[in-house]
Amino acid sequence: MKFKLVPEPPADLEFVATAQRAVPLVPGSEDDCCARLLDRTDLPSRDAARTWLTFLRALGLAEERATGFTRTREDPDPELLRGRFRESVFGADAVLEILADAEQSLSADEVFERFRDEVPTWEHHKNPNSWEEIWGERVERLLDWAVLLGLAEAVDGEYEAA
Repeated sequence: MKFKLVPEPPADLEFVATAQRAVPLVPGSEDDCCARLLDRTDLPSRDAARTWLTFLRALGLAEERATGFTRTREDPDPELLRGRFRESVFGADAVLEILADAEQSLSADEVFERFRDEVPTWEHHKNPNSWEEIWGERVERLLDWAVLLGLAEAVDGEYEAA
């Protein structure tokens, strides 16, 4: 299963561990988990907390059970995060392939132009007037996460494979 919600990347990977620790070991509702994320981090809103909860699931650091959400006992090791990011976050692998195939560094807009065919058709219909803006931002977040995880490098506002 691929997850498409990607939060704005934090300043460092320590925040991932902090966010994971905010998710309870005893299963809780989405509302409870989001409240804990808001209480224990500097996330600005419930929507941001929900996005982080989904992203933690993509990284294998939280899971949804029939009884609610719970954190896993996985450590947010950078190598684990890199693999799970590529495997479970929608578009991550495609963005990294675009960078790997490029002969020079690319701007986020250039990466989006090469990525746009990967955007599911239903997303075009869901947000006909704003899908490009939404997905352009999502691609930029994917790129920034790739940099944070050491999978790409940012050079003068452009990106290249690490």
